[in-house]
Amino acid sequence: MDSSKQLVDKIVEAIQDKKGSRIVVADLDGIDGAICRYFVVCQGNSPMQVEAITDSVADKAREDLGEKPTHVVGLENAVWVAMDYVDVMVHIFVPEMREYYSIETLWEDAKITEIPDLE
Repeated sequence: MDSSKQLVDKIVEAIQDKKGSRIVVADLDGIDGAICRYFVVCQGNSPMQVEAITDSVADKAREDLGEKPTHVVGLENAVWVAMDYVDVMVHIFVPEMREYYSIETLWEDAKITEIPDLE
């Protein structure tokens, strides 16, 4: 398994650890103009949960794979946090912002995988 895919799996696990929901992975490999290989999009129910998911992703990626994001933006108000791992971009939204921006629809050619919510 390549390191980007490994990172995606670790990120999904970290999101699920904090009860993040509606996880979508967009595989952008081979798409012209794509800024990375994978987009991971999910949501938390409140800014506090968005922050907890962000921390969980950062901790798990660092502890298990030695990966650190090059940028993290949006923590000031935590309604949309973006984490840049170069080949993998993570977007963590509150539901209203996710619906408003609908970024998973930007890449129509991408292979989209919806991860079922854990109960």
